[in-house]
Amino acid sequence: MDARINSLETESGALRARLRPSQAEAEAAVRTLIAWAGDDPSREGLLETPARVARSYGELFAGYDQDPKEILSRIFKEVGGYDDIVLMRDIPFHSHCEHHMVPFVGKAHIAYLPHDGVVGLSKLARLVEVFARRLQTQENLTAQIIDALNEHLGPRGVAVMLEAEHMCMTMRGVRAHGVATITHRFTGVFAEDRVEQDRFFAMIKR
Repeated sequence: MDARINSLETESGALRARLRPSQAEAEAAVRTLIAWAGDDPSREGLLETPARVARSYGELFAGYDQDPKEILSRIFKEVGGYDDIVLMRDIPFHSHCEHHMVPFVGKAHIAYLPHDGVVGLSKLARLVEVFARRLQTQENLTAQIIDALNEHLGPRGVAVMLEAEHMCMTMRGVRAHGVATITHRFTGVFAEDRVEQDRFFAMIKR
């Protein structure tokens, strides 16, 4: 089953690579949007903008070219028998709403109960970044982070909570400033034991 999943993921990645427009096509699309917005893409201040936007998109959406399995591949088993909560809180992230392609910015809190080892703490921050640097909804981002930890780390339980402000509400639409959207999900022991959930929330608030 794992081999088939890996094969499908490889095929999907190859298909995305074939369908990906060229740099020149991306820059042409930016020039079209500039003109549609009402400005002149040939004026001096905008001449280099299409190339800059294309390069920035390569950075902002680099998560499509990164593999969470690779990030979580190295597990440390020599932890002196430690089997309690491992928690990282206030992991900063920025992503882009898939509905309007404007940013949402916030922080992630991740906890897990080890089963057969732990990962380096920087890997949790990198995992958040991999999924955040894609077109997203906050709900989907929350689910992807927790599913990746369950699949590749095999812990006894995982808890993930995201807090973010969405520019699609701040910059347009209702223009509601300072509104935080909170999503969370629990699996394993965290889903089954309310005491562990309470510990998670208490540790975040300290």
